[in-house]
Amino acid sequence: MSQTAPHRRPAGPLHDLAIVGAGPAGATLALAAARYGVSVLLVDGRPGPGSGLGAEAKAGAPARRDTRNFAIVRGSWRMLERLGVAEALKARAEPLLGLEAQDGSGHLTGDPVALFGTDDLKPDAAGIPLGYMVEAEPLQAALDAAVAAAPRIETIRPGRFAGYRAGRGGAELVLEDGSVHRARLVAGCDGVNSPVRAAAGIGTEGRDYGKSVFAANVRLSRPHRGIARQVFTPEGPFATLPLAGDRANLAWYMKGGAAEALAARPVADMEAELNGRFAGFAGEMAIDGPVLAYPLKLVIARDMVAERVALVGDAARRINPLAGQGLNLGFKDVAALADVISETVRAGLDPGGAVALERYRRWRRFDATATALGIDAIDRVFSNDNTLLKGARSLALMAAERFGPVRGVLTRQASADQAGLPALMR
Repeated sequence: MSQTAPHRRPAGPLHDLAIVGAGPAGATLALAAARYGVSVLLVDGRPGPGSGLGAEAKAGAPARRDTRNFAIVRGSWRMLERLGVAEALKARAEPLLGLEAQDGSGHLTGDPVALFGTDDLKPDAAGIPLGYMVEAEPLQAALDAAVAAAPRIETIRPGRFAGYRAGRGGAELVLEDGSVHRARLVAGCDGVNSPVRAAAGIGTEGRDYGKSVFAANVRLSRPHRGIARQVFTPEGPFATLPLAGDRANLAWYMKGGAAEALAARPVADMEAELNGRFAGFAGEMAIDGPVLAYPLKLVIARDMVAERVALVGDAARRINPLAGQGLNLGFKDVAALADVISETVRAGLDPGGAVALERYRRWRRFDATATALGIDAIDRVFSNDNTLLKGARSLALMAAERFGPVRGVLTRQASADQAGLPALMR
């Protein structure tokens, strides 16, 4: 079942939890588990501090910046506050105050539909709005600082997963340098191409959308007022998410390969394409920093657990980024798994045993899969020029705008402020 590395070294002490991957999901899980008194081993594949910039630097190329942006909704922000991370982000975070949508299957005419806003879900007692937009680099920096200060987290950096062997008492985690580490539970937080998932023998399902996404930060010519906006075109949505300083993070869904072709052109050409299509919707836009382009795929793991293994975040599913729910689903995984582990350890039971793993699976499998498939369905219905669906789209947007109960459900679901959330998100 597992891969093994040569020249194995003797195993170290037994940890309650070993986490492979120290991105936002992995680092947050480490902090959450440590907060509950759990002993954590965090395997971080990035180059160690002071070791240079890795292979790109050695080749003379500049380090590649992480230009992603995340919509962190209310429930997720509450967790970051309780883990001591949110305070470091507030100066650069932009409050999310609402969502507007428009059907652009014809021309960009008519007023956008306000799907929900702060009138539908007031800021909570702590003043948290619907959520915040946060750039990837300051988020990761804040998480790294918190991990470094946490006494119950042992970090191996750089450390690369090679395989594991599960047994009754725990799992032996083998790294590429031959070192062996023991833990009762291994959490795969290692991304959409998860080596932990592959070693556990968990397959995936999904589909290739035949599309690609052009993503960039832009300076806007008019205020965004904290509103996320999207217009649905036949080839896919065009969305702008508010950033500090009347900037926005945009995502433009295009036919397969078109986003990559656009990203390879000069900045002036990119801006001409953007403004020629969408200036009437978003105002004049100027590119602000590097751009990204990537193929759009849906990937869902066939299971979230295996013997001594739990999958978290992108290792469990990579969803359509249409609603900005990817990281928030990962944060729900984090909070749920932290709850399960802490309660199991306090009861003197095995956090990597079948009972604990089954509880985590039941808690997260349905919600995460339903969200992924729901967003996929929205993309299928709105991203086409089918005349039979145009009326249905208009009715759906009208219902979302005019019916209070519909708006309330949408807002609470999108903001992770509904019943049944794990303790750190409530």
